[in-house]
Amino acid sequence: MGAPATLDGWYVYHEFRTVNWNKWNSLNTAGQQSILREWSLFADSQRAIQDARKGSYGQFIISGHKADIMLILMRPTIVELNALKSKMAKTQLFDVTSSVYSYISVVELGGYMAKPGIDVSQDENLQARLKPVMPSHSHVCFYPMNKRRQGEDNWYMQTAESRREFMKAHGMIGRQFAGIVKQIITGSVGLDDWEWGVTLFSDDPLQFKKLVYEMRFDESSARFAEFGPFYVGHQVDNTGLAEWFGA
Repeated sequence: MGAPATLDGWYVYHEFRTVNWNKWNSLNTAGQQSILREWSLFADSQRAIQDARKGSYGQFIISGHKADIMLILMRPTIVELNALKSKMAKTQLFDVTSSVYSYISVVELGGYMAKPGIDVSQDENLQARLKPVMPSHSHVCFYPMNKRRQGEDNWYMQTAESRREFMKAHGMIGRQFAGIVKQIITGSVGLDDWEWGVTLFSDDPLQFKKLVYEMRFDESSARFAEFGPFYVGHQVDNTGLAEWFGA
C-alpha cells in the first residue's frame, strides 16, 4: 500500500511566546519604545520579503494562558528559518519574552492537485498555494493533528479508495466555509511531533468553532483524527502590537 504523493512548498515556523511582564514593567518608557521600535523594523523587513515573494510573515496576539504572541514565518528552506530564529533571538523583544511552543512544518497539498502534463513550478495557482502570502483576515486559529493508528481505525491501513472517499466527504464540509475561512495545511511528518499543522484564518472567530464542530461529525475526523492544543487570537500590525503592550 503506497503512500499518496504530496506537493510541498515553503517551510513554516510557528513560534509561540509569553511576555515576562515583570521585565516589561520594570523598563521605563524609553526602554519599552526602543524594544517596539526595533521589532517594528524587523517586522517591516519581513513584510518586504513577503512583498518580494521570497517568504511570508504574520504576527498575532493569542488568547488564553498558552501564549501571548504567535509569529508565523515561511521560507523556502529550513536553513533560512534557522537564520531567522537566530536573528529574532538577538532582538530586545525576545529578551522580555520566552518561547512556550513552536512548530516546524511545510506547506502541503495533495498530489492529485497536479494536473497531468502540467509543470507544478509553472502553475501560478499551485505556486500561490504552496508559497502563500499571509492572509489578511483579522483572526487566526492553529492546531496540530494526527491520523489515528489504532485497530480498525488505523488511517494508514485503509485502502487508497477508502481514504479518497473519506477525504471527499471531509472536503465537502470545508467548501461550505469557502470565502469565510481560509486554511493553510502544513505537513510535519518527520519534522515535528504531530503529522500536520492546521492554520485557519477568518474575520469572525466564531467560524472556527462552527467549522471544527461540523467536521467532528465527519467520519474521517470522528474515526481517525487526533487533535493537539488549539491556539486562537487576532492579527496585529506594528501599531496594534504596541497598543497591546500598552506602550
